[in-house]
Amino acid sequence: MLLPILAFDTSAAHCAAALLLPAPLNTCRVIQRLEPMEKGQAERLIPLLEEVLAEGRIGWSDLKALAVGTGPGNFTGVRISVAAARGLALGLGVPAIGVTRLEALAFGLPRPVMVVEDARRDQVYVQLFTESGAGVAHLADRVVPACPATGSAAGDGALAPAMPLVEAIARIGAARAATPQPRPAPFYLRGADAAPPSDPPPVILP
Repeated sequence: MLLPILAFDTSAAHCAAALLLPAPLNTCRVIQRLEPMEKGQAERLIPLLEEVLAEGRIGWSDLKALAVGTGPGNFTGVRISVAAARGLALGLGVPAIGVTRLEALAFGLPRPVMVVEDARRDQVYVQLFTESGAGVAHLADRVVPACPATGSAAGDGALAPAMPLVEAIARIGAARAATPQPRPAPFYLRGADAAPPSDPPPVILP
């Protein structure tokens, strides 16, 4: 894994960050924060990241990589994090790795596992993960899992995630950062649920 790595996510009603630091015996130390919030992620994100770095006693220049949650989730929230990751990566000269919410929820769980997440409008996000890889993520009206399942809409008997979402994003990003990765981009399975706010979200360039 490429460490230290700083991960963050604002794809839901929260502002979350995790810092993975090298530790003895080829392990890593985790510092993480999760602050529930319905709005204000754009203003809170960078100060939160600086607080996590300070707790880890490192600076921005010590980071080897960044990881960011790309959704699916809140339309504006996803764009806030992705835009921040791209800007920070450019300024620091480090890679930024995008990680979807669905693969983060599946991380660390036995395979096969199906992620079933509430997508509102009486729909769910669904993706199957097996030993051979990940299936195609899609929207569905309903699903009856044919294997163990996790996620907010997985129903009775759902598996609990192996770790907090932002920690999973960090660990996946650290594992991928050693090889070239595409720039992070929002992972949308449908358009925004509402009209854009009067203050437009950050523009994501190709």
